[in-house]
Amino acid sequence: MVRRIVTGVSPSGKPVIVSDGEPPRTRQYTHTPGFARSLVWNTAAPAAPSADPTGSLQSFVPGPGETIALTVTFPPGSVYADPAWDPAAAAAEQLEATPGLAELFEPDSPGMHTTPTVDYGVVLSGEIVLDLDGGETAVLKPGDIVVQNATRHAWRNLGTEPATLFFVLIGAGGTP
Repeated sequence: MVRRIVTGVSPSGKPVIVSDGEPPRTRQYTHTPGFARSLVWNTAAPAAPSADPTGSLQSFVPGPGETIALTVTFPPGSVYADPAWDPAAAAAEQLEATPGLAELFEPDSPGMHTTPTVDYGVVLSGEIVLDLDGGETAVLKPGDIVVQNATRHAWRNLGTEPATLFFVLIGAGGTP
């Protein structure tokens, strides 16, 4: 479970904790065992303090200047090799759960995608491989941070344990 603490200002002007608990848009996927995602926060451009906006988010790809903060837990690659795993059902679940983002994944190159965003990623647990389109890879471990600049990439969990990452996606107006 991801714990999210949200601060705000009381009617008297005092800083307060508005909520403390699991983000309301948290999902444990059923068609890909071990895959989970929590939408932690998002902002419109320009970013401004607000009531919890996660329930009304229409696209998991922020527009220019907008942000999205989320966690993603990647199951071990063995989940995808299991004969019981149903890729069509998993794809449909992704489309329903992460509109805007799921459509960017390439059916002919599993896992590969490009988003019009600058992303900050932090490995919270496990080990994950960043697989770039040009053939370069980087093995990331807990505490490692990646800045993903709108490049074609995929995440691969080659280990035996889940890997959880925290991302901040920032909508970009152009390409690098």
